[in-house]
Amino acid sequence: MRRPSKTFLADWLRKHMPTREQMAENKYLAPIAHRFLSPELWRFTRRSVPRGVALGLFTAFIVPIGQIFLAAFLALPARANVPLSALATFITNPFTVPFWLVVANRVGAFVLKVDAVTVNVANDELASGRWTWAIDAVEIAGVTAFGFVVLAVVSAAIGYVLAGLVWRLVVSRKRARRLRQMERRLDERLRTRES
Repeated sequence: MRRPSKTFLADWLRKHMPTREQMAENKYLAPIAHRFLSPELWRFTRRSVPRGVALGLFTAFIVPIGQIFLAAFLALPARANVPLSALATFITNPFTVPFWLVVANRVGAFVLKVDAVTVNVANDELASGRWTWAIDAVEIAGVTAFGFVVLAVVSAAIGYVLAGLVWRLVVSRKRARRLRQMERRLDERLRTRES
């Protein structure tokens, strides 16, 4: 039985994340299941949380299929939080893929600056024939794939920094709350001694 946490976010994460045993029983993870049972991969620490978020976001954008398993597998050598790395991959799912395809295409086009000015004369000659649609499709696919690589790297970096900041904020609030409680108890003890 899991004990209740003092924060809503921790309770929500524990409720929606798979347990160690559930991931260890997965048939794809069976060969390395003994590594998943290591408690350090399931703790929420200041180092494992940002690593897990970054790995999950990276694999979400870089790999179209099997992201959860790849994120969990990469979390092992990185000593990242396995459940968070698996959970972060859900940013790309069948419902959000069309949105991310458009974003990746725009990001790739922006970074590569692929437009009418950059197309050279050889491409114009090839495009004048019957292969115009194929050349356009390859160009769009390449730009989109590059956009996904950029999104993977940038989202992993931003996720790492934000997860670290949120972790510090949560820990500092807990410490401040504990200090206030200790001060109250000390004040009460001093009052009882004085009276």
